[in-house]
Amino acid sequence: MLLAGLLGAASSCGTDYANLPTFSAERKLLQVVVEVPAGTNHLQYFDPATQEFRAMHRAGLEQVVEYLPCPGNQGFIPGTRAAGSELPMQSLVLAETQAQGTIMEVLPLALLTLDDNGTLKNIVVTTPARPSQQILPKVESWQDLTRQYPSVREAVRQWYQHQGRAGEIRIVSWKDERAAEQAVKGAM
Repeated sequence: MLLAGLLGAASSCGTDYANLPTFSAERKLLQVVVEVPAGTNHLQYFDPATQEFRAMHRAGLEQVVEYLPCPGNQGFIPGTRAAGSELPMQSLVLAETQAQGTIMEVLPLALLTLDDNGTLKNIVVTTPARPSQQILPKVESWQDLTRQYPSVREAVRQWYQHQGRAGEIRIVSWKDERAAEQAVKGAM
């Protein structure tokens, strides 16, 4: 685990995250760049103009989620654009904490759609492709996740709804891994 963190930290030096491919070259697996490591409440994003990770702001203030820490590693899927935005599609990797800038190969599990003050946002919920990084064994689909770990859905819902003031963010839908894969392909 320490080696993975060191590799992730080393990869942040000089990596052109804005031009990474959506899928890894060798294994053709979906990639996610970690912006918010699991276990933190400080929201960050990658700014392609400056090639730096920066604090997110909401209503002019640095955004700190006033709730439990992030239940996974929040990040972006390179080579994608979220609908109606110049920003890349977002992902939540259900895994132990990874350093900011770590590039992870992942398997889609679900597509979570949020309504954030009238703006729809898709979040691809994923698990690491490498078995050694997986914290939810034998979970390869939405059905596996909801059957084996039903409380994960509630934990993820709570995390995202606490990113705004009460009532600002609501859950629109949860869909399976096929919907997540289609959403990624549509955002490329």
